[in-house]
Amino acid sequence: MHVPDGFLDPATSVATGALAAGTVALALRKAREELDDRTAPLAGLTAAFVFAGQMMNFPLPGLPVSGHLIGAVLTAVLVGPWTAVLCMTVVLLVQAALFADGGITALGTNVTLMALLAVVVGYGVFRGLAALLPRTRTGVLAATGIAAFLSVPVAALSFVGLFAIGGSVDLPLGTVAAAMTGVHLLIGLGEAAITVAVVGAVLAVRPDLVHGAARLRTATPLAGRPTGAATVLR
Repeated sequence: MHVPDGFLDPATSVATGALAAGTVALALRKAREELDDRTAPLAGLTAAFVFAGQMMNFPLPGLPVSGHLIGAVLTAVLVGPWTAVLCMTVVLLVQAALFADGGITALGTNVTLMALLAVVVGYGVFRGLAALLPRTRTGVLAATGIAAFLSVPVAALSFVGLFAIGGSVDLPLGTVAAAMTGVHLLIGLGEAAITVAVVGAVLAVRPDLVHGAARLRTATPLAGRPTGAATVLR
């Protein structure tokens, strides 16, 4: 979910803001290693897709907020984890500044949850599974789907942890945990399905653009020409 202003106390908001600022500063340097003339347009398109996907909100029972898709694994698999941090941060900044979706003082918290934790955990799971599964398109998509699913409850439970430390709203921790966990497990299924569908579509037409499928970019050796029945044209 997008954390609104006043949901967490100032100390927690400042701490997550500092963590987010440091991560984004590092990502600005590291993303240069992932982006080139071919992949930069894909990063922009992916950010726009994530922005639209996050605008679809699902009510959380018992809480004055709603849940939504994240898109962290989708972005990381397509354009790389560091670029994903930047794309997600831009999306969250625009949503907070122009659409009041997520508080300005809570921007650091939202970046920490969705542009940092969801990306790091989700992409870490993806890389781990991709190393174990067969080096095929199906293997990449299976790793992508599982990672996308897990990234959503991880981000939700991380928020519950932050709320336990610095929650400033009069809500029982159990209510917050139950609402965040239950609904976000369902959202995770939708996240996995959409992520697999989009990554699969890009793999079908331009696998060379998919950062997470770099290990599949191996040249197929040309079959040797038969020599016994060769006919020389003069």
